[in-house]
Amino acid sequence: MPIDRRSLQILANHCGAAADAMAFTLMRTAHSTFVKETEDFSCTLLTAAGQAFASPRRFGAPWYSGIDYGPMIALIADYEDGDICICNDPYSGHVATHTPDLHIWKPVFRDGVLVCFVGGHIHNTDIGGAVPASLSRTLTEIEQEGIRVPPLKLFSGGRMNDDVLRILRLNVRAPEQNWGDLKAQIASVNVGERKIQEIIGRFGLQTFRDGIEAMLDYAEAQARAAIRQIPNGDYFFADFADEDGEGGVPCRVALTLRVADDSVELDYTGSDPQVAASLNMPLGGRERHPLVHVGLTYVLFTLDPTMLLNAGTLRAARAVLPEGSVVNCTAPAAVGMRSLTCMLTQIVTFGAFSLAMPGRMPATSPGGNSIMNVRTAGADGRPVMASIGPVGGGGGGTPTADGPNGAGGAQAFLKNTPIEISEAEVPILFHRYGLWPDSAGPGQQRGGLSAVMEFQVFAPGTVVTARNRNRSVFASWGVLGGRAGATSRFLRNPGTPQELSQGNTDIMRCGPGDIIRVVGAGAGGYGDPFARDPEKVAEDVRCGFVSSKAAEADYGVVLRDGAVDRAATALLRGARPA
Repeated sequence: MPIDRRSLQILANHCGAAADAMAFTLMRTAHSTFVKETEDFSCTLLTAAGQAFASPRRFGAPWYSGIDYGPMIALIADYEDGDICICNDPYSGHVATHTPDLHIWKPVFRDGVLVCFVGGHIHNTDIGGAVPASLSRTLTEIEQEGIRVPPLKLFSGGRMNDDVLRILRLNVRAPEQNWGDLKAQIASVNVGERKIQEIIGRFGLQTFRDGIEAMLDYAEAQARAAIRQIPNGDYFFADFADEDGEGGVPCRVALTLRVADDSVELDYTGSDPQVAASLNMPLGGRERHPLVHVGLTYVLFTLDPTMLLNAGTLRAARAVLPEGSVVNCTAPAAVGMRSLTCMLTQIVTFGAFSLAMPGRMPATSPGGNSIMNVRTAGADGRPVMASIGPVGGGGGGTPTADGPNGAGGAQAFLKNTPIEISEAEVPILFHRYGLWPDSAGPGQQRGGLSAVMEFQVFAPGTVVTARNRNRSVFASWGVLGGRAGATSRFLRNPGTPQELSQGNTDIMRCGPGDIIRVVGAGAGGYGDPFARDPEKVAEDVRCGFVSSKAAEADYGVVLRDGAVDRAATALLRGARPA
C-alpha cells in the first residue's frame, strides 16, 4: 500500500532529524576548526543503491544533497554488519572529488538484510602532498595533492583495520588532528545507524523502505513543478576563472541551459579543455553528478522552499559534460581546486537563469571564498597547521533588497571562524577582520560588501595559502544596469615600502613580522545605481560601506555634513550622459 502524504512528511522529518543528529555529533567531536567551525562536511542517509534521501537541514555543505554513492559503494565486493568503508580518491567512483574530502559510509542491516547506508565526508585541513593544506592552483598532477585512499574497509565486522590508519597518519602534516576528525566521522555514522534503527522500529521495515522511494519520487515531482515555472528555451552564458594555472590565461566555463516543460539540460559544451593546473572537475561524465548541478539545486529550492532535497531532485535534470574538459577531466589531472570551477558552474547557471527569468534572479556573488590556511610554528617550535576561516564576498543585489555583506551566494555555507578561536589555536595576531568599504557593486540594490582579513605572523618559514582565490581579474557581474563588484587582493605588508601584491597567486611564504591582508571580491549590483534611494546611499556612507567620493561617482548622490544635498544630487543625476 503506498505511503500517504502525511506519513511521508513525518518520515521525512524523522530522516532529516537523523541526519541532523549525525551533523551535531560530527561538529561537537571534531578536532579541526575547518569542521567544527567552518562546517565543511556532509552527513547523508543513502538508499541501498547509494542515492541520498536525507541530509542535515541547517548544517554542513549543501552541495551534496543529491549525491549518489552508488559507483563508489559498488567498488567494495561485499558488506557485513559493522563495516565502515573509506575513500578519498577522486577517480574511484567520482564521489570524493578532491583528496582532502575523506568520505566514509556504513551499511545498515535489519534482521540480516541490508536496508540502507549512512555516510558523509569532511574536508581535512591537510592530507599531505606538495604544499601545506594540500591544494594549490600551482599543482599539475593528482599525485602532488596528497595521499589517495581507494575504497576499502576501515572497519570490517566492527574491527578496525589499523594498517589503514597508520598509513593515513604517516602521510599528513597534522596526524592527531586528522585522526580526531576521523573519529568524529566514525561517531557520526554510528549515530546515523542507531537513528535509522529507531526509525524502522517506529514505522516498520516495509514502510521505511517504501518511504525512502516515495521521498525520492516526491522530490522529483517538486523539482518538475518548479521547472514548469521557467519559460522553455535555450539560454547561453559563460564566465571565466582568472587563470588556468600559475601565470596562465583565463579558463572558460560555458553553459547552454535548455528548458523543456518539466526538465532541464545543462550542456557544458564550449568549456575549456582540462588544464595542466588543478581546476579540473573529476565527474566521470555522470550526468547527474551533484557538483555540476549545485546552481540548479539552489534555483529550484528558491522557487520552492518546501522542496525535499535529495537525489530525486536531480532526476529532472541532466548535464552534458564533454570528456577531457575542465568540467569532466580524465586521470591523472590535478583536481584540488575543483571547487573553484564548481563555483563557476554555479555562476553560469545563475547567469543562464537570469536570461530565462529576467527580473527574478540576483546579480552574481564572487563565486566563493579564499579559504585561509596557515602552516607555521609555535614558540616551542611545535608545527601548527590550521584553517583560520574563509574570506569572501557578499551576495549579489536582488530585485527587492541589497545583497548580504561578507557572505552570500555560491559558498555562503562556509561559516567564519571567530578570531579568538583562530588566535588560540594558531600563533598569529589579527589586525582586522570585517567588511571592506567600496567593494560592493553599485546598483539600485547594491551588491554585498566583501570581507577583509589582516593578520601578522611571527615564525620563520610560515606559509599562508588562500585556496580558491579568484576574481582578482574578472569582477562579479551586475544585472539590469547594476555594476560589477570590486576585485580581490592578496597583499604582504600593505601600506609599507615592502608591500607586495600577490596578484592571483594562492601561496605566500612569510617571515617573522610580516602582515598579510586578503580582501575578497565584492558582489554585483542590481539595477541602475542612479535609481537608488539617496537616503539609502547616505546610510551606506554613515555605516562606512560606501565612501562620500563613491557616493557621488557611482550613485550620483551629493552629501553635505552627512545629509543628502537634494538639489546637487538632482543636478548630478540629471547631468549623467544617456
